[in-house]
Amino acid sequence: MRRSRADSDASHAKLSRRAALLGGVQLLFMGGLAARMNYLQVDQADQFRLLAEENRINIRLIPPSRGEIFDRNGVRLAQNVPSYRIVIVREDADDVDAVMDQLSQVIKLDPEMRERALAEIKRSAPFLPVTVADNVSWDDVSRVSVNTPALPGVSPEVGLTRVYPRGSDFAHIVGRVGRVSQADLDALEDPDAVLRIPRFQIGKINVEARQESLLRGVAGTKQVEVNATGRVMRELARREGQSGADLQLTIDSKLQNYVQARLGTESAAVVVIDCENGDLVTSASSPSYDPNLFVGGISSADYNPLLESKYRPLVNKTVQGTYPPGSTYKMMVALAALEAGIAGPDDTTYCPGFLEVGGRRFHCWKRAGHGWVDLETSLEQSCDVYYYDLALKVGIEKISAMANRFGLGIKHDLPLSSVAAGLAPTKQWKQSARGADWVIGDTVNASIGQGFTLSSPLQLALMTARIATNRIVMPRLIKSIDGIEQPSGAGDPLGISENNIRKVRKGMQVVVNARRGTAYRSRIIADDMRMAGKTGTSQVRNITAAERARGVSRNEDLPWERRDHALFVAFAPYDKPRYALSVLVEHGGGGSAAAAPIARDVMLQALYGGEPPLEAYPTADRDRIAAQQEQLRKVQPQAAINGKDQA
Repeated sequence: MRRSRADSDASHAKLSRRAALLGGVQLLFMGGLAARMNYLQVDQADQFRLLAEENRINIRLIPPSRGEIFDRNGVRLAQNVPSYRIVIVREDADDVDAVMDQLSQVIKLDPEMRERALAEIKRSAPFLPVTVADNVSWDDVSRVSVNTPALPGVSPEVGLTRVYPRGSDFAHIVGRVGRVSQADLDALEDPDAVLRIPRFQIGKINVEARQESLLRGVAGTKQVEVNATGRVMRELARREGQSGADLQLTIDSKLQNYVQARLGTESAAVVVIDCENGDLVTSASSPSYDPNLFVGGISSADYNPLLESKYRPLVNKTVQGTYPPGSTYKMMVALAALEAGIAGPDDTTYCPGFLEVGGRRFHCWKRAGHGWVDLETSLEQSCDVYYYDLALKVGIEKISAMANRFGLGIKHDLPLSSVAAGLAPTKQWKQSARGADWVIGDTVNASIGQGFTLSSPLQLALMTARIATNRIVMPRLIKSIDGIEQPSGAGDPLGISENNIRKVRKGMQVVVNARRGTAYRSRIIADDMRMAGKTGTSQVRNITAAERARGVSRNEDLPWERRDHALFVAFAPYDKPRYALSVLVEHGGGGSAAAAPIARDVMLQALYGGEPPLEAYPTADRDRIAAQQEQLRKVQPQAAINGKDQA
């Protein structure tokens, strides 16, 4: 009995231990289950509530910071600045119209922008913010912030916007940005996803557009958690993008500003090229416009006057405008004849004031004629008959081929919009384009830069730089990209006989410096700055026999649209050319009266790197020039005069 009790006690103790162990395991399991339930139901309640609403992870793009644009000296031409805007969220505003009315009592709302915002609100998701006022002041932001309780759904935001601190001076070079349109997207085969970000801006014209891929940069990304309706609940991760490249242009902002001021209200264009490297130091088209007006969307009140102006401020006349080059084309005819050995510099032609060709009389600009003239005299006094006769001997094919060698009739690769090719016509071109045969009168007209011949101010400046250097100077507008220097436009030798091209240069020298030269009144008297050039006048109307018989009407007696274009090309210094330029004044009349004085002022400004001394001008001009310089100082920003970046 005693053994049996002992065995029973041992068995009971063993069972108790097993029960305790099992109970402990059960208790541990229940505790773990309770802890897990607490974690899921309490600690992670928000996360699982979101998951219950079909949440998902989205990748959102972060707009990159756009690259900035500078002039050759580091002056900012296009920059990004903080911009305040007022936005409204439809689902928070409830009655959008009522909130808009209330907001208009707090800050001034542009009616046109308000209408655009209302239209965008209807198209957008209810939780997306829509801009109702852009580029607002800090005072406006403060007023909105103070009145937030009375403006449900309205809040201020800060971002970056594009600003052009030099205003109208660079509108035709730098261009402008604007919001991405559907047309922009349709024009691209595979648009970058960043372009679909609301209110994202891209370049629309000129450098901003042509260098878009460099300036835009690379978008960053962020991982966000959104619910089933698309509302962002939180940001999970972020990867910053890459800013766009900074561009440095070859343009000198100080000279550019001077040229724009000097042109004033003229409908005109000026191009200045560095003969050594092809840098476009100035490319000015007048009148211009303020590109800042377009950044946020231009109003009809601002846009319509630009669109309707007969002076065409929206057109870049330096590269888009093509005009009959007039007598500036005579150097091409002369070089074609000299290189072909058809005529020599000492050969003479008699000018009685006209030349009979195929039963038609082609007149010289000087009705009484110039008498016997050689190459130098023909350029000095711009005798038309000399070139009529020369062109008939040379033929249009050789003339146009020579023009091509000097950059005329060719589209040059520049990061500007709508660069025109101009036209150096040939027989084949006329047959193809006009379906007609070339006639001898076409050659006569082309010899003085009329008829079908067309050139842009850029091409004429380039032609002059090649004459000055006898090299294939190429125009360069981008000096560096992110500090990396771009290839020079100095070019290889042109291959023209140096003796022949020297004869042409000498003819251009007497145009400006000989007493009978057509541009003598616009000469530079500083010995080391002497300028060589050529005047040009191109007709935009036909002069009838009846008008010629009674006397050709003076330009000043004609409506502006029917007056001749005035042209002038030049390089300086004559002995060691540094700059070449072209000046075009639309309907300005004679090149000697309207274009040459502008060219001299611009050339001196370029050579001296600022306001030239009065001693560089003829004595008779100094009082007038002094008054002109004083007037120009008043319209030039101080930053441009000093050449400093105060942006």
